[in-house]
Amino acid sequence: VQLQACGGGLVQAGGSLRLSCAASGRTFSFSNSVGAWFRQAPGKEREFVAGTSWSGSSARYADSVKGRFTISRDNAKNTVYLQMNSLKPEDTAVYYCAAGKLLLFNERTYDYWGQGTQVTVSS
Repeated sequence: VQLQACGGGLVQAGGSLRLSCAASGRTFSFSNSVGAWFRQAPGKEREFVAGTSWSGSSARYADSVKGRFTISRDNAKNTVYLQMNSLKPEDTAVYYCAAGKLLLFNERTYDYWGQGTQVTVSS
């Protein structure tokens, strides 16, 4: 199973980025899995950012990104997206996508992880 994250980059504060995470693997049923994004800033622990249920009908967000970030998915493409608007310098981090069975904040509940993509927001 592989999760390939992309879309990171350097953006000014107030700008937008869209991250994508594509899943692949013969034994992996992406359409039955929760998709989520975590992030890890330098010197900090990895934290939950957003997650979506397998159908896309439910989503959860960290308080710090509510109203600015939107998670979505396209099961036909085995892809989860994270639209990030009104970016702030404190959003700077490596962003990781993950897949699992439960839509929880705890990273230990996720079985598969992508390699991470760097997001840098300048002030």
